[in-house]
Amino acid sequence: MSTITIIGSGNMARGIATRALAAGRSVEILNRDEAKAAALAAELGANSTSGKLGQVPSGEIVALALPFDAAKEVVSAYGDTLAGKTVIDITNPVNFETFDSLVVAPGTSAAEEIAALTPANVVKAFNTTFAGTLATGETSGQALDVFIAGDNAEAAAAVSSLVSDGGMRPIVAGPLKRARELEGFQFLVMTLQANPAFETFNWNTGLKIVD
Repeated sequence: MSTITIIGSGNMARGIATRALAAGRSVEILNRDEAKAAALAAELGANSTSGKLGQVPSGEIVALALPFDAAKEVVSAYGDTLAGKTVIDITNPVNFETFDSLVVAPGTSAAEEIAALTPANVVKAFNTTFAGTLATGETSGQALDVFIAGDNAEAAAAVSSLVSDGGMRPIVAGPLKRARELEGFQFLVMTLQANPAFETFNWNTGLKIVD
């Protein structure tokens, strides 16, 4: 899969796009604000294009670099346009008003809720990586582990290939329901990042399984 469409133009969009370009893919940036999409594409340089949200994504892989509610809105709006594509959900459904809980019910996940809204093959990935570390694909000299969950083996393999070619280590954790644990664990990590008792973390940590 040679083209990756990224919906969004924030820090996570920039990080994923940087790794995708390092992996030898072309990148398409789509955003409601076309000027912001164009600015990020210009910053990324060669093999990067941009467009307005609503146009048909050119990539076979579409990464939703959006908050949870916005991601649900986008896949609903695209409808059958995403059929046959691999959609990456990166969201962490945290209650940002209290920063003390998730907004999804027990026994489900943001990824599963998004999957219920689209005919695409939804894969959970990149929710356990922070934007700053994605820019280089490593932290403290170690390649990032990117945890992946998905029900479609071909879609999970395509995301794994993107991760590996981008200089990181893919870890396929299992079916899409494993997103429940990935989202819960990253919520814990985020609370530690925000805790002033851990002043050296600074949102630049990375989850790593040492073998």
